[in-house]
Amino acid sequence: MKPKCVVVDSSQSPYSLLKPVSVDSVKLKDGFWAPRIKTLIEVTLPTQYELLEETGRIDNFRRTAGKMETEFKGLFFNDSDVYKWVEAASYALAYDGDSRIERIVNSVITDIVDAQDPDGYLNTYFTFERRAQRWTNLRDMHELYCAGHLIQAAVAHYRATGRRTLLDAGVKLADHILSIFAPGKRQGTPGHPEIEMALVELYRTTRRSAFLDLAKSFIDNRGKGLIGGSLYHIDHKPFRELDEIVGHAVRSVYLNCGAADVYMETGDGSLLRALERLWQNMVNCKMYVTGGLGSRYEGEAFGENYELPNRRAYAETCAAVANVMWNWRMLLVTGKAEYADIMELALYNGALAGIGLDGETYFYVNPLVDRGLHRRSRWFDCACCPPNIARLIASISGYFYSTSRDGIWIHIYATSEASIEFNGGLVKMTQNTDYPWSGHVEITVYPEKLSEFSIFLRIPGWSLKTATALNGKPLDFNLKPPQYLEIKRVWEKGDVISMDLDMRVNVLSSHPYVLENSCRVALKRGPLVYCVEQTDNPDFDVWDLMLSPDSSFNIMQRPDVLNGICTIQCDGFAVERILTSLYFRLEEDTVKLKPVKFTAIPYYAWANREPGPMIVWIPTFNTNLIKQYPL
Repeated sequence: MKPKCVVVDSSQSPYSLLKPVSVDSVKLKDGFWAPRIKTLIEVTLPTQYELLEETGRIDNFRRTAGKMETEFKGLFFNDSDVYKWVEAASYALAYDGDSRIERIVNSVITDIVDAQDPDGYLNTYFTFERRAQRWTNLRDMHELYCAGHLIQAAVAHYRATGRRTLLDAGVKLADHILSIFAPGKRQGTPGHPEIEMALVELYRTTRRSAFLDLAKSFIDNRGKGLIGGSLYHIDHKPFRELDEIVGHAVRSVYLNCGAADVYMETGDGSLLRALERLWQNMVNCKMYVTGGLGSRYEGEAFGENYELPNRRAYAETCAAVANVMWNWRMLLVTGKAEYADIMELALYNGALAGIGLDGETYFYVNPLVDRGLHRRSRWFDCACCPPNIARLIASISGYFYSTSRDGIWIHIYATSEASIEFNGGLVKMTQNTDYPWSGHVEITVYPEKLSEFSIFLRIPGWSLKTATALNGKPLDFNLKPPQYLEIKRVWEKGDVISMDLDMRVNVLSSHPYVLENSCRVALKRGPLVYCVEQTDNPDFDVWDLMLSPDSSFNIMQRPDVLNGICTIQCDGFAVERILTSLYFRLEEDTVKLKPVKFTAIPYYAWANREPGPMIVWIPTFNTNLIKQYPL
């Protein structure tokens, strides 16, 4: 029997509250995610494959297998881009079964497997002339990182198709790694975490405890100085003693994903306590309003607390994807809505901004303000981000629902049809909504048989007032969001839950220690952070925009703009300064404020049209001062 294609298989994890629903159990019918999956299958995956060929990444495997004579192409960790693409394509096969994608995937898998050594080793950089260098530099050379991505691709392909060709190669590679680094043998830990969560997922697939033990040992070996002891590599202290999220943002959050996976299987409370401390520090001190992570170009790293520059924000797309991955795992462990909120924030903003609406152009870094110079690229020499956002979108249907002993949990809202196995039966659920543009959601329940269970509805933290009803009868509840609202009853076919989330525009401020955002605000509606882009506001430079705290907002549906969005329209002022000096005495600063109307768009959609300035954090002023000093 073909296994279920789930993203994280916590179905048998003893310390996970929530259990997954497979990617193919939820069919999206909405105007937001369904078109993106269609574009992914028709545009993103084919063009990424063409680029993998064009840049020699797949030729590296053919070279290693002796199928062609050529030099190694690209960066030493290029194998990982191919593996992530295979993982994305595998989720797409589970969801859609596209025959063209299937043919390409089969061909790529053949090239991968043919490149594997008899002893299980597989890394196309360390072949021929570099064979003697294998496993000599775990800090810098990404062998374990690439191996982790191969294993994740192998598990995803097996779950999507039931075929073991790539899975067997992944097991063989993992056995090779065990022969060197198993507990009691050579101590090691990767400079770029990734292998940890891959090994746990391989354990979940094969039930071989040695893989779980190896993942645990890689975490336990941090802080021993095995890879230099640097803060950048998160090797400066043992993982269980960490209380501040530091270092390379992607590496740090991937490590947390692996630790969360190990916790789900072992129940090691010291891991969970460390994860909770790191999460609190990240969310309260080091995360962008978009869910983006990593404030420094130097080291692609987290900075100090409240160090969140806007124009020089690094906020790598991979880091936002990792933010989704980590919060998904924390949600599976605890069922706490605050993790779902951050997962949604990073998904709809920081991660989704990383791919253009055309499905074939990308951002590596994601600034929050720009003069029109930062544009999307077809590809990158270091191409980690494009296949990473592809695998997230390809698996998105697997994030909508979970189950627990008590019932069915709904995390994300979109018009869709779901068939969920629960308590030995099948429960079909439909959602009808225009989310994220509208907060009205209708959920219809069709249990295979009458039975009592709970449905848990996520009430996001941004929804200040939420109304719910069951079969037209209002439900009374007193929850402080973010929370899951539990509705327990004997469900009958055709029962309808309706929910109205508060879609007001929330005007956000930031901690006063975030100096760049002093006297500035950001606009957020529902899960979406907004920005002001020049092309929508041709009559003034958007960097000169100022907003009054008592401004009112109008929401405009624009199906003709950026594949269909809701814009925010508002009155503001454009600043016209008299002085052009860089510095001047305060009393010389004379300005004129010109009343303007401005339009804001969702942040994920910026830089899809002609270049121009963009800004997320808008300057604001106190209107009482304006009354004291009339224009």
